[in-house]
Amino acid sequence: MRERYPVRIGVQVQPQHSDYAGIRRTVAAVEELGVDVAFNWDHFYPLYGEPDGLHFECWSLLAAWAEATERVEIGALVTCNSYRNPELLADMARTVDHISAKGGEGRLILGIGSGWFEKDYDEYGYEFGTAGGRLDQLGEALPRIESRLSKLNPAPTRHIPVLIGGGGEKKTLRMVGKHADAWHSFGDAETFTRKSGILDRWAREAGREPVAVERSIGVEGTSDPAEAGEDLLGRGATLFTIGAGGPDYDFGRLRDWLAWRDEKNA
Repeated sequence: MRERYPVRIGVQVQPQHSDYAGIRRTVAAVEELGVDVAFNWDHFYPLYGEPDGLHFECWSLLAAWAEATERVEIGALVTCNSYRNPELLADMARTVDHISAKGGEGRLILGIGSGWFEKDYDEYGYEFGTAGGRLDQLGEALPRIESRLSKLNPAPTRHIPVLIGGGGEKKTLRMVGKHADAWHSFGDAETFTRKSGILDRWAREAGREPVAVERSIGVEGTSDPAEAGEDLLGRGATLFTIGAGGPDYDFGRLRDWLAWRDEKNA
């Protein structure tokens, strides 16, 4: 277990099949419950259910959440690198960071990935290209984002943590090892363990200690944290995120996950 990081619980409030009032109520409710991170996602259409159902844009929501919340960290799980110029994305992240600060440090996590949902690309006029090409573009964007963040006036209120999502062993994990503060895995426990070991090697090659990268994973909201959480914690994960879409936003055993977190962090 990676003792450096406390156990944290995230919730992905998927911005689909709900009006904004329902999304806002849900974010307020999970903050009140004590969730550590409220995520959304960066798509233009629902990923399941009615394909042309209700849906809202990622970064506009994050700015609204930054104003509407007080404590919970916020971010996208994950931003699609293809949709915004890297310098613009850095400026957007810095701005949301300041909106969220409320007199202290900002609360934004900059989650980013290479993109994959072809309908978004086609409908909004982005070139879909190839998976390898999109990963190459992400690799080019990350140092540009870092450079722009260092030039902005005012500067971010803190080092904005970068979370990279994905599991490609030759490109994605190498980028994580070099640039990221956190890695989000979309795989099962065995896949997580194997790829986490690969990430360790890439981090060392980049001159970083593997412990510098927090390990994050999605979990089922109905699963028992005493089983699923303990297993993944033993494999090195410390940020566990439950996802749900509208209109009901049923997070199942979220209170059980929060109680388990508190027990582990006591």
